[in-house]
Amino acid sequence: MKANYIIVGDPCAQLQGLPSDLIQCVFASPPRIKVPKGDWCVYREAADEYLDWTQVWVSECMRILKDDGLLFCCGQLGKREHTFIFLMARLCELYQFHDLIIWDRAVGYNERRDSFTPAYEMVLALRKSDKPKFRKAAVREPYDSKTIEMYLKDKRYKDKQARLNHLLAGKFATNILRVPSLKGASKEKCGHPSQKPLELVSKFIACSTDPGDIVLDPFLGSGTTAVAAEKLGRQWIGIESNPMYVRVAENRIAEGRGLFNGSVTAMTPKQARIGR
Repeated sequence: MKANYIIVGDPCAQLQGLPSDLIQCVFASPPRIKVPKGDWCVYREAADEYLDWTQVWVSECMRILKDDGLLFCCGQLGKREHTFIFLMARLCELYQFHDLIIWDRAVGYNERRDSFTPAYEMVLALRKSDKPKFRKAAVREPYDSKTIEMYLKDKRYKDKQARLNHLLAGKFATNILRVPSLKGASKEKCGHPSQKPLELVSKFIACSTDPGDIVLDPFLGSGTTAVAAEKLGRQWIGIESNPMYVRVAENRIAEGRGLFNGSVTAMTPKQARIGR
């Protein structure tokens, strides 16, 4: 199938036009629920609608996902923004749980007087089978020189060269990923309110795909997933409903390729179906 393009339209509707067993990895950072002011009943009514909507697009993504694929869904918790608890519970009843990764943003949100300052987001990982493609060695964190020197003195390891090679490759990542969030002065920042760091998205793609595999982002936004996929030699398909962010993503992807003016294809839903 032809890949590396953006479908302009509503994700729930456009996902239905993609064939089953096509995608190796889904990375999704869906829009947050719009939390209404008022009592708990009003909140739950809005939350239930959000959960029903989430179940629709997730079910389509799982259909499109290959048997050994992984789906990553971003979310966060807060005093008035805790729908992700219900979302995780519902999705884990319907699909196989793979992992829950904590994104340590390194820098917190605005200070709060009546609760701890939130400094992390969560990423729920779901799978279709008991043996998903997972490349643990693809995501390593480097040791500093002093740590390498100290670990090499461990007398339990007889093969010093093998030990050195392991240390130089870095330690295996835990399910807590510390990646600084993007602030206003960041060179990556391009105008999207919930833009994820390229480093963060790259880790998820690297650990769940091989070169040539196709990555899907049903909420492409500023195009981070597409840029990360191309840098890693993967293919991608993005869906975005907001024409303004489609233009942002097109420009950003083109810049990543060192090209300008029409180097990225944005398709209407009909054109995307014809292009397969």
